[in-house]
Amino acid sequence: MLNRSYMRWFLLAMAFLFMPLLAFSQKRCPGFSVSMIPDNVFVRMQGKSYPKSCPVRRQDLRYLRLLHVDWNGHVRHGEMVCNKAIANDVIEIFEELYKSRYPIASVRLIDDFGADDEESMRANNSSSFCYRAVRGSKKLSAHARGMAVDINTLYNPCVRRLRSGKMVVQPSVAVKYVDRRGAFPYKIVKGDLAWRLFTSHGFKWGGAWKSVKDYQHFEK
Repeated sequence: MLNRSYMRWFLLAMAFLFMPLLAFSQKRCPGFSVSMIPDNVFVRMQGKSYPKSCPVRRQDLRYLRLLHVDWNGHVRHGEMVCNKAIANDVIEIFEELYKSRYPIASVRLIDDFGADDEESMRANNSSSFCYRAVRGSKKLSAHARGMAVDINTLYNPCVRRLRSGKMVVQPSVAVKYVDRRGAFPYKIVKGDLAWRLFTSHGFKWGGAWKSVKDYQHFEK
């Protein structure tokens, strides 16, 4: 009886000891949050990133609010919609990028660009969810499930070589950033902070692909 009573008090004491540490580990930095998609945000998405035919359930997506620092050191507010399966990973990554002042030009919903991927990329915008197929294919993009994030898209283009030998660059105005040997702002390279954070959270980098080079792209 004594042993049971002692064990019960011991377990209670340990719980009270570690509860503050657990609460601290789950605490977000001010300006960072993950929530269900608010009604006013969902209205913005309908008919754009979330078309009528979209089979992805609203409750399987999450709305992220975050802060980021641009190339000039200005702090900006951002928002993103992604799959709930990666929401905590993504918000933790952006928290670390913000703390390190890693430059991110823009983080806006792709709906602000009419869900037009080309327009969003030309604006160097970073985003996640958009129900769409891979360009030139019927295959759904990882973005269609909100399982991919594109970062600093103008300076980190997607590059394809067709069988004809023609090079296709997205966005189309980013041809000068195809040569990764040059020095220019917002460039993502293997080993930099964005690459380390995303890959350590289990994301794959499109810049390491063989048939396509998608330097802006991280997906699970």
